[in-house]
Formats: sequence, structure tokens, C-alpha cells
Amino acid sequence: MEKISSWEQEQEWLEQVKEKLKLGIANLEPEVGRLKEQATDIRKRFWEEVTVNTSTEEDFEESFFTITQQNAVLSERERSHARKLQQWKNMKRLLPSPYFGRIDFREDGQNAEEQVYIGVSSFIDEDGLSFVVYDWRTPIASLYYDYPPGKAAFDTPGGRITGTMELKRQYQIREGQLQHLFDSSVTIVDELLQQVLGKGADSQMKSIVATIQAEQNAIIRNDTSRMLIVQGAAGSGKTSAALQRVAYLLYKHRERLTADQIVLFSPNPMFNSYVSTVLPELGEENMQQVTFQEYLETWLGQDYRIEDPFDQMEYVLTRQTDRGYQARLKAIEYKASEAFLRALQGYVQWLKQDGMLLNDICFRDRVLISGEQIKTKLYSYDPSIRLPNRVTLVQKWLLEELARLQKEEQGASWVQEEMNYLDNEQFAKVYGMLHREKGVFDFAEKYLRLQEMLVHKRSLDEGDFDFAEREEELLGEMIVKEQFRPLRRGIKRFTFIDMNGLYRQLFTDEEAYREMTGDAEVPELWPDICGQTKDKLGGNELFYEDATPYLYLKELIEGVRTNTQVRHIFVDEGQDYSMFQYEYLRKLFPRARMTVLGDFGQAIFTQATNLSGVGSPLVQLYGEAETTQYQLVRSYRSTFEIVEFTKPLLPGGEAIVPFERRGRKPVLTKLESNEMKAERIVQDVAKLQADGYTSIAVITKTAAESGEAYASLTAGGAAGLLHITKNTPAFKKGVQVIPAYLAKGVEFDAVLIYDASPQSYTRENERKLFYTACTRAMHMLLLYTTGEWTPFVDGVDPALYELEEH
Repeated sequence: MEKISSWEQEQEWLEQVKEKLKLGIANLEPEVGRLKEQATDIRKRFWEEVTVNTSTEEDFEESFFTITQQNAVLSERERSHARKLQQWKNMKRLLPSPYFGRIDFREDGQNAEEQVYIGVSSFIDEDGLSFVVYDWRTPIASLYYDYPPGKAAFDTPGGRITGTMELKRQYQIREGQLQHLFDSSVTIVDELLQQVLGKGADSQMKSIVATIQAEQNAIIRNDTSRMLIVQGAAGSGKTSAALQRVAYLLYKHRERLTADQIVLFSPNPMFNSYVSTVLPELGEENMQQVTFQEYLETWLGQDYRIEDPFDQMEYVLTRQTDRGYQARLKAIEYKASEAFLRALQGYVQWLKQDGMLLNDICFRDRVLISGEQIKTKLYSYDPSIRLPNRVTLVQKWLLEELARLQKEEQGASWVQEEMNYLDNEQFAKVYGMLHREKGVFDFAEKYLRLQEMLVHKRSLDEGDFDFAEREEELLGEMIVKEQFRPLRRGIKRFTFIDMNGLYRQLFTDEEAYREMTGDAEVPELWPDICGQTKDKLGGNELFYEDATPYLYLKELIEGVRTNTQVRHIFVDEGQDYSMFQYEYLRKLFPRARMTVLGDFGQAIFTQATNLSGVGSPLVQLYGEAETTQYQLVRSYRSTFEIVEFTKPLLPGGEAIVPFERRGRKPVLTKLESNEMKAERIVQDVAKLQADGYTSIAVITKTAAESGEAYASLTAGGAAGLLHITKNTPAFKKGVQVIPAYLAKGVEFDAVLIYDASPQSYTRENERKLFYTACTRAMHMLLLYTTGEWTPFVDGVDPALYELEEH
């Protein structure tokens, strides 16, 4: 290719690429349609083309090979159609903006340099050999993200390639028109990133492939670590990098990795909708997305009502005057700790010797097998056998006992009574069974007899072919089997184990707890913690902090459920997960690599885990050798002024580096009354909308306060407000009234802190919540109070904000 250097040449090249794309799209369209028609036709006529003959072994083999051959043809057509369709979609995706970057690279030992254009997917010229555009995930494209012009290198499956980057150029192409180009010496020049970051917030996250930074690229392309930890400041692009990482993994391992083998644990259901467009934008299917609460509900929701983390947060933030509040805080902290994890492991060792609680298996108000019998059987096995294995042996024994008891039950008087209430269908079923057993009646005779039996609802008498005795036996067997079905199902679900009692047994008194757990330390206010826990269990409810330990104990006793299909786990807002939850995820997905993203500065839940550092409990899961940690300190979301204001809100916040995108300083407005505050917020929202801001959040501390704010602002004349709760399914553009903890991970053009007074934010455990709320703002941050300012603001240099008093 002739070297392209000027604006005119770049425009000319862009037109050539667009023409090649249009030609490729036009050529593929009929082929895609033809292959689809062929696959559909083969599927429709599949059995017309196949003759199944099983008369002889040779005929059977011939039929088998015919089916196999026809199936292979169908599979080949479907694969060809899927491949061509993906190519067609990729070209359609490229057409409005074929590429965003270019590097000119000369490999060591070569005279000519290669011009490499980089886009969201690859595009090969019609010769089938030359790349017109390289996918951003290809090895050579990593040069664009990792190096300035000069000496550079990239890794390929065949080894490391070194050389010199002669040029790095970036483009803005919109609707096929070249708008800007920049030659740069760093990954992304400020002009391009300024324009991208200066745009308004959206209701859904967008791909960042055109602006990936070198530190983010390292996270995206890491393919060796079992545990990858990303600790990043608010707005540092953690989630964006993680989603591009998913796209990279799907691209690199496309022969053996599919989207349904990747699971993202997200902070709330709304977040799922927020990130749902990123992968499809890059031509990939979405991975599985779930919240940890949804997982808990799947396994425990049938037996318990489980408190969710947002209700727990509401309790912590609003119930300080409740009796038992301090005990609950201690319980939340302790039940999320490694100490409690080890205590449960010690408890299971103790249960191997004694203390198992087993339920009676009852039928029609009678005890068929007592809990004591089951316990005797459990402890009769060799003590060296692991407890879950012994439980499985007991389960097998119980099913055998149940089969024996079921047979004995068939002669009981209640069975005879039940026969009088059988419906026609049940009689017909038994009659069919008799026919299959004997096979002695011709069709007409059987039909007449069946009709007679159904009409008169009676059994065949003894003279009727001597079937009466066998019929009664079959009817009794059917009745008892049906009645015993729930018992069999329960045994398979381990309902003979009193899990409620076993978990409750832990919370008796300190001495017993130490004995059962191997001298585990107990937290302060242990008697109160025990009382709260047992009261909740008594109502078939679980505190959020109890749900994971309960499930963990359940699996230590019954055996661990595992999913070996999932290969990658992503955990967003990872600082809000406890050590228990991480240990559980590791056991549940034993073959999966884990990527954890978080910011300890936004650790608003009491059970928070510090992700970074050598002492991080996450490192213990896979060991230091299998763990890689990344620290992202540069914040891109907010303007320079907003970042400078929020840095002092956090201890250690001085390490955060703002991106040089300028804007207005945060505005702090003090008003005389709540009515004036509501009126001023309504005015400010209208002004922000008039200035072109389409994504605005009025952020409150709690859900209760968001309800009050919504009512107050609506009464004050605000129209079209969206009241966001934990049950809101998706984020939308507009003016949202939302609690701070639900706004995590999301960004808005403008944020209005509804109440920045000491009444809302004063305790040290509320500092991070306040910081989280303020850092949601991209362009404008406004704070309001009717009295004093929160002490967290008092610690900020007044030169970093504008103050208005009315």
C-alpha cells in the first residue's frame, strides 16, 4: 500500500474502504440468504431423505450412516450460514466508522513498514489474504494501546515480534465521514479523549475500544492469572475494561469459549441493563448476568425469606436508635469474616463425631423412620469417611428403606378407601398395565370391558378373566407410590437433615460455640447476636449476613454443588462481597478464572472486603503465584474540578489522578427551609435540562429519603421524575431520584446531592457513601443543605467549590 500521510489521502482511503465494505456486504447478502434457505430446506426435508430400516443389522447400519451423513450436511450448512452472517454483520457494523486507529510498524529485519488500521472487528480484502482493518483484539493491535512511536513489540502465538512504530494516528469517523485525526505520542491524545468524555451520559454503557488506556489494555489481555484483582478509583474505567476483557477472551478463545461460559455478578438488576449493550456492540453475545442475591434465592428461597443487601443497608443507615442495633452491626461484620468461615469448618469437624440433627420421616401422622434411627445409621459408618459422603450413604439407605416400607403399606386399610375415589383415568391406566402384562384379549373385547369398568366405576370381578386380584394389587401400588412421592423427593433434597436446627445450634451460648467450632473467638454482644439470629430463623427468615454462611454450611454437610462449565467469573463492585461469598464462588466454579473489580473507597456495606495488598483475602483463594493485582488511579469520569473536590473526602484520596477535562467547580447551596430547597432543586434541574444535560440524578442517602424527595420535588412542580427503587428493572435517561447505593457503578451528566447536612452524613461509616454519591457526576455536581454542611465537606478546601447562601 502506498504510504498515506495527508488529510486528503486519508479521506481518499476512507472512501476506498467504505466502497470495499459496501461491495462485500452486497456480495454476501445473497449468499447468506441462500445458505439460510438451504439449511431450512434440509431441516424440513430431513426425514424425507432418510429411510429408517431396522429389519437386519445391515439395514440398521445403513440407516444410521444415512442419518449421520444427512446431519453432517445440515450442520455444515448451518455453520457456513452462521459464519457468513457474522461476516456480514461485522461489515455492517464497520461501515459507519470502519476504524479508529492506525499504526505504521516496521518489523526488525524488514525494509517495508506495514500500515495497520484498527477497528471493532476485522475486515479482509476480497483476495481473502490482505487485512484492510484489524480487529482491536488481534496481537498486532496491542501496539496501538501499549506504545508511543518508537521501539515496540507484541506477542503472537509464534513468539514475540519486535520492531519500530513509525506512526500512531487516531481518527474520529461518524456516519462514514472523517471528522478529526490526530498523530500522537501517547495511547490516546487528550483531544480525542476529551471529546469522548465530554459527551453526555447514556442510559447504557458504551464500548471504549477506541480509547483504551495502556493500564486497561493490560487488564483486558491478561490470560494467565487465575485471580485477577482490579482496584480502581471511581471513574477509572474498571467495569469498561472488564467488559472489553470479556470480548477479548471470546475472540481469542472462540474455538473453545462461549458467552454462556462466562458469568458476571453485578451489584443490582438495573446494572445488568446498564451494561447489556457493550458486548453486542462489539459483535459478541452477552455473558450470563446475575446478582448474588438472585443466586441465594435460587437455592434458599424455597425455604426462607432472605433479606437483600439493600434492606440490610437501609437498616444500617436508618435504625441507629433501635434496641440491638450495635449487636446487629457486630453480627454483620463477624458473619462476613474469615474467623466465622473457619468456625463453620471447625463445626463440621465436630459434627462428624456428634451433634447432627435429623428430622423424622413421617407419613399420615406416623413416624416411618425416626430422626434417632437416621442418626444411629449416620454415625455407624467409619468415622474417617467425610461427613458429606456419610450423608450420601444415609440418603441411599433411606431410599431403600422407603421402598420397603412402601411395599408394606400397600395392604393398609387407607389404601382400600382411596380406591373408591380413583378417577377414570387412573382405572384406565391400570387396565392398560393389565393388558400389557397378560396380552390375552382381543381389541374389541378389551374396549367393551374398559368402557363398562369406567361407566360403572367398578373393578373387574373374579370371573372376569381372573384379573381382580392383580388389578387391586396394581391399584394399591399406584396409590401408595403416589403418596410416597413427596417423601422420596424430600430425601433426595436432604430434608431429613435439620439445617435450620444445625445453624441455630451454633447460636446457643459462648461456651457451646467454642466447643462446637474448636475454640473460635466470639465477637462482642454475642448473647444479643444469638437472640437476633434465632428469632429470624424461627420465622423462616434469614438476615442477608446469614444467607451465605447458611448455604456454605449446608454444602459442607450435604456436598458441594459445582459448575464445571463456567470458565470465567467477573465480580463487579467486588469490595461489597464478603470472604464467605468469594470462598463459596470458588467452590461453586472450580474450573473458572476470577476477575474482581472494586474500589475500597466505595465500600459502603459493612461486610466489605479490601481487595488490594498482599494481605487481601482474595489472594488467599488462589495464592500469590496465581494472582495478579492492578491499581487504576486515574479518574476519567468526572471533570478535573469534581475529582479535586471529591479526593479529600477519602483518606488516601490524594493518590487519585484527575483527567484534564475542565468544567465548573461543584456548587454548594445553603437554603433556609426544605420548601426553599425543593424549589431551588426544581429550578436547577430545569436549568440543567435547558443546558442540554439529559441524564440527571437527585441522589439521596436512603430509599426512604428518596421517596420523600420524590414527593417534595413533584409537589414543587418537577415533571417527569423517575423514582428509582431496588425493583426498578432498567436505567433510563431523564431526571432520576435514587438512593446512593443503587447509583453505584453508574454515571450521570449532573448529580444533585439532595441533603448534604450532618443529619444525613456525619458518621464515619457514611463517608464512603457520600463519596460514592458525589463521584457519579460527569460534568456538574450540586450539593444542598438547610443547615450546616456535613463534616466531610468541612474538610475540603473552600477554593475547590462555589458556595451560595439564600
